[in-house]
Amino acid sequence: MRRLRQLAERTPAGRERYVDLLRALAITMVVLGHWSVTVIGRDPAGQATGHSALGDLRWAYPLTWLAQVMPVFFLVGGYANAASLTRLRARGGDAAGWLIDRSARLVRPTSTLLLVLTAVAALAWLRSIDPAQIRQVFWFATIPLWFLVAYLAAVVLTPPMYALHRRLGLAVPLVLVALVGLGDLGRLSGPEEMSYGNYLFGWLAVHQLGFAWHDARAAPSPAGPTPPPPTNTAADAAGPSTPDRPGVRRRRLPTSRRAGLLFLVGGLGAVLLLTVLGPWPVAMLKVPDERLDNAAPPSLALLAVAAGQLGLILLLRGPAERLLHRTGPWQLVIAVNLVVLTVFLWHLAAAILLIGLLDAVGTLPTPAVDTAAWWAWRVPWLLLLSAVLAVLVAIFGPVEARSGRHRTGRRTPRGTPARSALAVAGYAAVVAALLVNSTAPQQAPEPLGTPVPALVAYLAGAGVLRLLRSGWGTRD
Repeated sequence: MRRLRQLAERTPAGRERYVDLLRALAITMVVLGHWSVTVIGRDPAGQATGHSALGDLRWAYPLTWLAQVMPVFFLVGGYANAASLTRLRARGGDAAGWLIDRSARLVRPTSTLLLVLTAVAALAWLRSIDPAQIRQVFWFATIPLWFLVAYLAAVVLTPPMYALHRRLGLAVPLVLVALVGLGDLGRLSGPEEMSYGNYLFGWLAVHQLGFAWHDARAAPSPAGPTPPPPTNTAADAAGPSTPDRPGVRRRRLPTSRRAGLLFLVGGLGAVLLLTVLGPWPVAMLKVPDERLDNAAPPSLALLAVAAGQLGLILLLRGPAERLLHRTGPWQLVIAVNLVVLTVFLWHLAAAILLIGLLDAVGTLPTPAVDTAAWWAWRVPWLLLLSAVLAVLVAIFGPVEARSGRHRTGRRTPRGTPARSALAVAGYAAVVAALLVNSTAPQQAPEPLGTPVPALVAYLAGAGVLRLLRSGWGTRD
């Protein structure tokens, strides 16, 4: 509590606290959403299994327009990445140095999860547990890593994409939305391979809106000078934004309440057209046995939801900022943000641990979905999961909290070309490894839980980034 109080007291007056709140709320909603729709059953062999209840809760499909909060996280990520990149460049750093700094906060907690799960898998294999069962448990525990594949790709592309944003502004996300539309045509009428790019184009479009939001908040008012631009998150403080290039006119993202209302109404209208009248599912989350999935890859319907969510965010910003200038709420937001990635990475491992524990003592309830018993079990289920996750965060959270302490107040040394190339190569190896793990068959016989080539590639990439963070390849 003392550290939280100190961090709250040192908060700069211009910090954009709302960004921190949105990140914390987004991850909290992901965790509670995954836990709430979980259905526990048993396979023919009597082993505990789990699946999503959404297939049996069709009335809840419109609620997924709020529950699908990955667009919010990418929007906030774009804001945070633009803020931290401009701050580092103001200290004399370069794009490679920024990538290396960001890897500390993103890769170290991920490495902790993978190493712990791999060690547990190896012990299970040595005890003659079926490798296919090991893989199934490992796969379920690492479901959150599919999101990191897309987000890490957005991070490594941030320097060139932010430069493109500074030159072309909102034209960039519009082009990306058009590419998503082409991908959707491929998914609906073939060839389906046309849609694979949507995994990148869709999330990049929302990420670019985060850039635009940052620049709109940092822009000087036509009426005169403004206070220093807002800072970004509990982990990053933003510096002044770069002025527009001479001779280049760009339309900035409107952020007024009127604009928020237009985004909300327009986004909801587009969602209704694309889902109720169009071919896309109403649900924005994965529904078992559905042919089309709005999030895998992102569809135009999901981007319409993102536009509506942006409108809601702009409409609620005023009341939220007033709330966040109170000490208690702001300290809570800081506390969540210090370990937000740890919470996200470990929340399904917490479910596995709780299911295993209850099954071992013979008290695991398996009520049918949407029955009175199933709904009654939701509250104790969430409370027990929260307790297990709290223990995991207490153990592994310090890794992330220490990783978030960025260097401040001194000039950042510039790196060599080799350092830049190695930084990109390190990210590429990590992203490729996580992608292989996420796409490998759920029940493949993997003694270590994940394909060995993916594990080797991940360790190599993370090791390179760790070497670069130690200062190798810098020059004064």
